Amino acid sequence: MKLRDFSTLTFDCYGTLIDWESGIIEGLGPLLDRADGVDRDHALQAHAFHESEQQALTPTRPYREVLAVVYRRLAEEWAVDASWDDCLAYGNSVERWPAFPDSAEALGYLREHYRLVILSNVDNASFTASNRKLGVTFDAIYTAEDIGSFKPNPANFAYLTSRLQRLGVAKAEILHTAESLFHDHVPAQDHGLASCWIHRRHEVSGFGATRDPGAVPEVAFRFTSMAELADAHRAEN
Repeated sequence: MKLRDFSTLTFDCYGTLIDWESGIIEGLGPLLDRADGVDRDHALQAHAFHESEQQALTPTRPYREVLAVVYRRLAEEWAVDASWDDCLAYGNSVERWPAFPDSAEALGYLREHYRLVILSNVDNASFTASNRKLGVTFDAIYTAEDIGSFKPNPANFAYLTSRLQRLGVAKAEILHTAESLFHDHVPAQDHGLASCWIHRRHEVSGFGATRDPGAVPEVAFRFTSMAELADAHRAEN
């Protein structure tokens, strides 16, 4: 199997193209400054728990509103006071989350060879702000706000493939590209999609801001950055 076997790259955004863990930690700063004994890894794993739980409970709620509830749950768990305005401010912080340094350049190169599509758990307004940092126009953007559920719900991948089929893209042409095993690779495999793991967290243990997926699913390709993916494509010439 080669990268050039595919016509379309579908991307998770946050954790893959946008450095959401740095954004999360910065946004949680007011809580972490007052919480006792909560380090970065603990904070990210607690965030992953509350985020996935809330997404399952309120699947049609915009991501920024989900994050506001996550902030409140973390404040309660860490016995730190937080107003609802503080919670809303955290939910609105997504637009400030930074892109990984290699994302824009790699996407610019890949845009010359593939259709580029977003499948994200975020809301449309938040993604619009993030997209400005990525510097490319995507061929299609599918968000949880559009779909009415959050990954890893199979409905999100069914939505993706059905909409792309209407654009003339067969499932076999799609390479789903993502960091999160929990949100993306496990459900992509279950849906019959080939996937490419951008393993941003390769130098650290654990799953960071995502839940433990259980068994690691089979992936077609594995790289540690978007730059490595672009370089591998160049090398196939």
